Amino acid sequence: SHRLGDAWLAGGASNTGGKVLAQHFSLARIIELSATIDPATETGLDYYPLGSPGERFPIADPALQPRLLPRPRSDADYLKAMLEGIAAIEALGYRRLAELGAPPLTSVRSVGGGAANAAWTAIRQRKLGVEFRPALSDEAAAGTARLALKGASEAGLP
Repeated sequence: SHRLGDAWLAGGASNTGGKVLAQHFSLARIIELSATIDPATETGLDYYPLGSPGERFPIADPALQPRLLPRPRSDADYLKAMLEGIAAIEALGYRRLAELGAPPLTSVRSVGGGAANAAWTAIRQRKLGVEFRPALSDEAAAGTARLALKGASEAGLP
């Protein structure tokens, strides 16, 4: 968890993500395949993509097995099913946080390699059902600088 002003950002780290994608495809291949994906349709596959057994959140189970079968013949469909699975895990995470009393999700801002993938972003937006807004900056130092400015202002520093 991280403090943000007078509130807290709840931590919710899953073991899914780019690692599992990289175990199956190179970055160049992910970019190539992503360009062919229709993010508005579902594969119908119920994947829980993990790079190795074990999950922290939203399912706390150190023995949880990855679910990546059946494997479609098409690499694009396989990648799409993994992206759908990762987005479904993200949606489950936000639902779990809401069950614990967190306010409902209203929008998402993302940075990093995954955020640059238009197909994945569209799949995430469809699964989460909220607006995706552009980040003000994708540089970690920009957020740190804003926090320092806020702290200085609250301390009465010029």
